[in-house]
Amino acid sequence: MAKTVTVRVPVRIDLTGGWTDVPAYCSTNKGEVINIAINRYITAEMHIDDERRIMVKYSSDMPIGSGLGTSGAMNVAFLSVISGDNRTPQEIAELAFQFEALLGNTGGRQDQWASALGGIHHLEFEGGSVTATPLNPSPEYISWIERNLVLFDSGISHVSGELHKEVWLKFNNGDQNVRDGLDRIRNMTGEMLEAIEGESKERFAHSMSRGNWGVNQLGAGFNAPFERYLEPLQLEHSIMAWKVMGAGAGGVVGVLFNDGYNREKVYQLAKQQGWTEIKWAVEPQGIQREVNLHE
Repeated sequence: MAKTVTVRVPVRIDLTGGWTDVPAYCSTNKGEVINIAINRYITAEMHIDDERRIMVKYSSDMPIGSGLGTSGAMNVAFLSVISGDNRTPQEIAELAFQFEALLGNTGGRQDQWASALGGIHHLEFEGGSVTATPLNPSPEYISWIERNLVLFDSGISHVSGELHKEVWLKFNNGDQNVRDGLDRIRNMTGEMLEAIEGESKERFAHSMSRGNWGVNQLGAGFNAPFERYLEPLQLEHSIMAWKVMGAGAGGVVGVLFNDGYNREKVYQLAKQQGWTEIKWAVEPQGIQREVNLHE
């Protein structure tokens, strides 16, 4: 009997801690990330016909190189659609990570876990183990984040593998600035965790902003497409904070307002630079799998 298996998984935005989920770092240090799965998706579909021939196809709500973990989500969707029977989301996430590692990807595990689990998570990485703790702030606080963290797609694509290589080469060569930057990024995860658990808007913004300092220690180019435009707006209190999603050097940037802020300057800037707003909300579900049989 023919059947169609359809899997949909969300991509993510990373609030703090990105880079410290990479094995080069968390094999000797504890890595920590807080991220949010959002209602933008990778969908994989596998059709098996009556003669047991297989066709697999993908579709994506977001372009690759956006900094939203699309590659990791794509592999979670692919492996879930072809081998997801009786596997847990955590098992699928690890399979997807190992699959990428075989292809030479030097990235970390946060993207796969975010798309497999959904929701808001505090992820801890030690060696090859991952501890995922769901965060459940009040609906009012989640609504504040969704209203005020505005995502803009710059249209500039980055290739995360190329960005990672230079950083990890410096790290492995003992570059103290890079090592200090990674430690700073990890420490901001603790601050963000306290902000979300205490539902503090100011500390949420402060943690996002301080994380940028650590990223700049890894390399000035990562924040460069956005920093010269957004840093002055933060200094004049037109925005609370901003953060590049993923490895940076393009892709999507998150701009944090507060209720009542006048957003005209930012939207005018976005128009001038050709940035496109991405509407989003928290996606509480991770892997969503459906099997349909055909006569």
